[in-house]
Amino acid sequence: MAPPPIAPVAAALLLAAALALASLHGAAATGVFQVHRKFTRAAGEGGANITVHLAHDVSRHGRLLAAADVPLGGLGLPTGSGLYYTKIEIGTPPKQYHVQVDTGSDILWVNCISCDKCPKKSGLGIDLTLYDPKGSSSGSTVSCEQEFCVATYGDKLPGCKASIPCEYSVTYGDGSSTTGYFVTDSLQYNQVSGDGQTRYGNANVTLGCGAQQGGDLGSTNQALDGIVGFGESNTSMLSQLAAAGEVKKIFSHCLDTISGGGIFAIGDVVQPKVKTTPLIPNMPHYNVKMKSIDVGGTALQLPPHIFETGEKKGTIIDSGTTLTYLPELVYKDIMAKIFEKHQDMTFRSIQDFLCFQYHGSVDDGFPKITFHFEGDLGLHVYPHDYFFQNGDDLYCFGFQNGGLQSKDGRDMVLLGDLVLSNKVVVYDLENQVIGWTDYNCSSSIKVKDDKTGASYTVNAHDISSAWRRQWQESLIPLLVTTVCSYLIF
Repeated sequence: MAPPPIAPVAAALLLAAALALASLHGAAATGVFQVHRKFTRAAGEGGANITVHLAHDVSRHGRLLAAADVPLGGLGLPTGSGLYYTKIEIGTPPKQYHVQVDTGSDILWVNCISCDKCPKKSGLGIDLTLYDPKGSSSGSTVSCEQEFCVATYGDKLPGCKASIPCEYSVTYGDGSSTTGYFVTDSLQYNQVSGDGQTRYGNANVTLGCGAQQGGDLGSTNQALDGIVGFGESNTSMLSQLAAAGEVKKIFSHCLDTISGGGIFAIGDVVQPKVKTTPLIPNMPHYNVKMKSIDVGGTALQLPPHIFETGEKKGTIIDSGTTLTYLPELVYKDIMAKIFEKHQDMTFRSIQDFLCFQYHGSVDDGFPKITFHFEGDLGLHVYPHDYFFQNGDDLYCFGFQNGGLQSKDGRDMVLLGDLVLSNKVVVYDLENQVIGWTDYNCSSSIKVKDDKTGASYTVNAHDISSAWRRQWQESLIPLLVTTVCSYLIF
């Protein structure tokens, strides 16, 4: 959910972030956040919920083309998954907020006490909290004259006075929106202090105070307190913490679709070892260079233009998209190879997904797909990854034909949660590389604490387990709202 570039003011934004955090110095530490899925899959659930992923991803496409411990929870399968969220604490005294985690958007914002049409309760079984800047002794409003605002807009806004707050607006692909103003306040997060241990870290960050919500952001069913973006912009929480010397600009996730939950950490991952591929520079998203694709060990014979990079083409890694989208030619070639030994297979369409009846293990009956990237990095996608079960012995294909999606996205490869799950994925923004390796996301990883030089274990978490049973009993199909563009007025 990365926003389009606002203005060529990266250096100024970095300076602004550093000024906002000037009181915080020292070597970078590691941290973790507890994160889990908004929606979880119910055992034996039918196909009632799977269309939310298409609606979610289509909205996301419209936008895509325009050491801390983050404890993870939820279950990311297409029959009932949504976006991930975590718990953070803001203010003095600190109050807890549940915010959606998005690796593609940038700002952190939460609903404010003055918010119009903000939900007062959530169908997710969590308690919502409205942020009150005046109720926090460490909170202060960012005026339009302050350096952060001037850097964000590239200049002082016309008519700006010291008493006028610095405003922001985020627009969502389904028409939902949030507007508000920037504040600076204290953020508490889990800083890694030992094997499986954390202590509170504290830093001042500039965040959005949501004053008005539109569309589905006001829905009670899917309500959260806000969104935290892990994009590359200097306005992101990660960039601000890194500019203050609190953390390194490196984060990783391991999304567990087997047991639920997983791992989300900030800092250098030292175990497992992860091979990387370069991020394509000067791109608003996590774009990488794909070299080839093979199915069952046989390379697909694809024209060179399929692997070209540029505007409206190339490959994007996006953990906020649920499914995987391929150019029509690639989609058809992969389909042909996957079902090469099943010519008599009978297919049926269930809510725009291609589904079929199959008895036995799909991993034994269908081939592995490998996407090959620059730097000799392979992304292995197994049948249990690209198929998802949608009832007894009924399987559906989690890849989509990009040619049937938006015209701007038909030549793009978009790799979402379906193929990124059950892997440690590392986003090393300091060295501008991204990498992954197959992994048991119910286990643990080791991250380096740059303050001490020690390596500590970060365990998997599932903070959704307490409410999952209640949620599964309700089986309410919900629409996932995602950021499509980031607009500052």
